[in-house]
Amino acid sequence: MLDQDIKSQLKEYLKLLENDIVIKAKIGSDDVSKEVDELVNEIASMSDKISVETGDFPRTPSFSINRVDEDTGVVFSGVPLGHEFTSLVLALLQVSGRPPKVDEKTIEQIKQLEGPLHFETYVSLSCQNCPDVVQALNLMSVVNPDITHTMIEGSAFKDEADSKDVMAVPAVFLDGESFVNGRQTLESILEKLGSSVDVSELNDKDPFDVLVVGGGPAGASAAIYAARKGIRTGVVAERFGGQVQDTLGIENFITTKYTEGPKLVSGLEEHVRDYDVDIMNSMRAKSLTKKDNFEVELENGATLKSKTIVLSTGARWRNIGVPGEAEFKNKGVAYCPHCDGPIFEGKDVAVIGGGNSGVEAAIDLAGIVKHVTVLEFLPELKADKVLQERLHSLPNVTVITNAKTEEIYGSDKVEGLRYVDRETEDEHNIALAGVFIQIGLVPNTEWLKDTLEVNKFGEIIVDERGTTSIPGVFAAGDCTNSAYKQIIISMGSGATAALGAFDHLIRN
Repeated sequence: MLDQDIKSQLKEYLKLLENDIVIKAKIGSDDVSKEVDELVNEIASMSDKISVETGDFPRTPSFSINRVDEDTGVVFSGVPLGHEFTSLVLALLQVSGRPPKVDEKTIEQIKQLEGPLHFETYVSLSCQNCPDVVQALNLMSVVNPDITHTMIEGSAFKDEADSKDVMAVPAVFLDGESFVNGRQTLESILEKLGSSVDVSELNDKDPFDVLVVGGGPAGASAAIYAARKGIRTGVVAERFGGQVQDTLGIENFITTKYTEGPKLVSGLEEHVRDYDVDIMNSMRAKSLTKKDNFEVELENGATLKSKTIVLSTGARWRNIGVPGEAEFKNKGVAYCPHCDGPIFEGKDVAVIGGGNSGVEAAIDLAGIVKHVTVLEFLPELKADKVLQERLHSLPNVTVITNAKTEEIYGSDKVEGLRYVDRETEDEHNIALAGVFIQIGLVPNTEWLKDTLEVNKFGEIIVDERGTTSIPGVFAAGDCTNSAYKQIIISMGSGATAALGAFDHLIRN
């Protein structure tokens, strides 16, 4: 079931088990059940602290991970391999008593939640966003006996997922009702449950020397370089890792032939936490003002103060802004082919955008869906030649150029798309189950409107030191007017901005 490399890694992890655990499994005669049976018995054979018993669950196959004589409520329905293998390993360790890497205040928030709360999360094993949600809810189940969580592999329970109109993953249900969709952090889940951070604690924090706003590659780099100077450093971020969390394969990060976004982000956060950096996650900045110190007001009402600021708020997927896009988000309109592609297996989909991202998405989707239509606004595709050649070699892909998307339509979910041929002005309709939008990025700088100088694209204008139009405020990464938007370039600019902030502190 597991290849030799994974077995070797797993054996090392299982040496960290604190106490005995019991895996309870319900196995049928289907192929997925055979895989689950092989998996749980293979895991049990690697440690004398693990035993396997028969269990009873609403779905077959399923298995739970429990303490001896105590059900934790951590259940996997289907096979937690692919991106969910880490979720399985962490569940084994945490149920055994291994402390999670979460601060005590968060643990206390979880313990204070009133239950019972029964969560179910539909996932795709190719989804890099799903593990964060699964791991957060599993942790909550381990910490609070009134919480249970079941990870449901969507492809193994496709009819069930379809009956609940799951068209984007992760899709979380609470007590049978839709709760949240898409990537979530532990902090954001707690906030949605009404357990938020203490605003007064944030207001009472002493001023930072450098406050980094944004936790992507630029922000992480800035925080590390600032902390290494021995100055008081804080990071406030909507989600640590930023858009890199949504990136699957990364093959141009120097010294690393191949890695994946979530793995890179995990390393970034671990590196930042090696230093004395105050990380404030799941918080969105609302405004920036200058008084005695700079003040960053957050949307939760808190205000953070700092002598200097590094803005590294990154960018997000650009919307096409047509009727139906917002209405059908997570109901057929998607932005991540790796996460949501498997949901459209055997169906017709469209990709809007003919750049590298759009063509790569179409190539990936062509191996899953029935047919892909690529719509490009310009007269020709903008993607690299090698990608275009690969795209045109696929038998189930149609490329339409000079196409202006006018509307995405449907009833409860996407049923089709209407576009106009820009050359002939003829109107066309395509029957579709899904639309993947890949038309580039827009900087996350709206909250800074009329605060500092930006260009016509909303990018913060910086000089060679990362200095903005406001002395003491620096910026780095994809939110700036940097010529190229790449992870490695963002990291370099983050270091530059932090060093610029340090020099500013010395001079003033």
